[in-house]
Amino acid sequence: MLQQVKSIVLCGKPLDFATLEEIGSGAARPVADEGGMERVAAAHKVIADRIALGLPVYGSNTGVGSMKDRLWTADDLAEFNTSLVRAHHFGTGEFFAVPIVRKAIAIRCNTAMRGHTGCSPELIHAFLALIEHDIIPAVRRHGSMGCADIGLMGQIAAVLTGVGEAYHRGRLVPAETALADAGLTPLVMRPRDALAALSVNAIAYSAAADVLREAAAAIRVLLVTGVMSSQALGASADPWRVAATLSTRGEALVGSWLYGQSGVSDWPLPTAIHDPLSLRMTAQVFGAVVDTLLVAAGRLVEATYLSDDNPVVLGGQVHASGASLPLTTTLYVETAQIAFSHVARNVLNRCILLSNGGRRNLPVNLVAPGEIATGLGPLMKLAVELYMRVQSMAVPLSAQSIVVAGGLEEEATFLPLIVERMETQVRDLRQLAAIEAILSSQAIDLVGDAPHGIVKLAHERTRSISPIYLKDRPLSKEIEALQGAFTCHDLLRTFVTMAPMPEFDDFFALSK
Repeated sequence: MLQQVKSIVLCGKPLDFATLEEIGSGAARPVADEGGMERVAAAHKVIADRIALGLPVYGSNTGVGSMKDRLWTADDLAEFNTSLVRAHHFGTGEFFAVPIVRKAIAIRCNTAMRGHTGCSPELIHAFLALIEHDIIPAVRRHGSMGCADIGLMGQIAAVLTGVGEAYHRGRLVPAETALADAGLTPLVMRPRDALAALSVNAIAYSAAADVLREAAAAIRVLLVTGVMSSQALGASADPWRVAATLSTRGEALVGSWLYGQSGVSDWPLPTAIHDPLSLRMTAQVFGAVVDTLLVAAGRLVEATYLSDDNPVVLGGQVHASGASLPLTTTLYVETAQIAFSHVARNVLNRCILLSNGGRRNLPVNLVAPGEIATGLGPLMKLAVELYMRVQSMAVPLSAQSIVVAGGLEEEATFLPLIVERMETQVRDLRQLAAIEAILSSQAIDLVGDAPHGIVKLAHERTRSISPIYLKDRPLSKEIEALQGAFTCHDLLRTFVTMAPMPEFDDFFALSK
């Protein structure tokens, strides 16, 4: 099946979001660059020559961690490398999605293409053969401190040797069965192969790329619901014009976009000389999250081609490396998490303004005139909880202290856990968007606005799921259904097409 798709050549250059998305979805198959494989072979020869001289190479003919000083004999090496892989198959929890594992394999191979890893060419061929034959290792999520995903990558490496589980043609089967059905034989790890297959951050990088792209999609939807609520509240668009002209990159980008959308509709006259900060500062709040997402994602793209191995081959010599600590990338991802908190608060504030009534003569709780109802005010309880959930996930983790392996491993980033927390934030932000859309649609209908452009589209999509609120009714299923609708990438692509923000949309490949 996958032999019919197009090929993407891995040559040690950065993998952008569009490329990663094609690989993850199975729309493209990664293949090794010939020149890159020559560099892989040259680096492997450096390792092999050193071992032949009886010199120690960490994790190749020595133990790892607390066993670093144990030197294995030539007769022990085959058994040691096989055992090293199996000792690091200890992940637990839910499985990563198949696209994340595909991208992780591609990242691992791509970083080796620069010729610093020292693994054998056979290891790279074996990795890529898994994708070619639609054998995707089943990787459980828990098992990495974020300083090389050893417990996660170990589950991929184990499949290469015929141990563990894998998805083959959509079915979860024993690795040995998957390899046999595809006509492949288990790989016999050579010295350096086992640690090269384990001691990288490829899974964390892949999962981070996935959640950052989903976060970008959620922010684009929240921008749409933000325009909806701003129109319904009669916000002045002037501060957005100012931000577009006088602010920093992210603020100017968002300010220009917001001001552009206000020109599409018959924008109501401002209802106050000075709007509340939640309306005036929308460009600043969303600009900050746009900027931090772009920076974090930029660092992540860099990580897709830079070697994070230990040891590395450099200038024909073998050197110990500290590149397995992805702290720079992690810190920027954590910064984006903090920015999400500000977005959640901004959305909550607008929701409260809508439910409080008053602006544009909106009724309290958005109760329709003449109706006996409690209205939409109780939704604020859920909105406040969602805000607090997003906020609670923004506390930085990377500086937490941990000491393992006899004091040799005392630095960590916890990037996989941070990614998992960001996934929760994105889910809750999407639910906040659904609540804002319901409130905004109610307000738009009560004041009799005739929206245009993306506001019209968002209003129509909202009303197709959640009709105008007249009598009190349960809203749980409507909120979740609307959250699902706003998560749909078909709707996102329509938003992007109707109201593009090219610098942001193109970077995250949101139209894919």
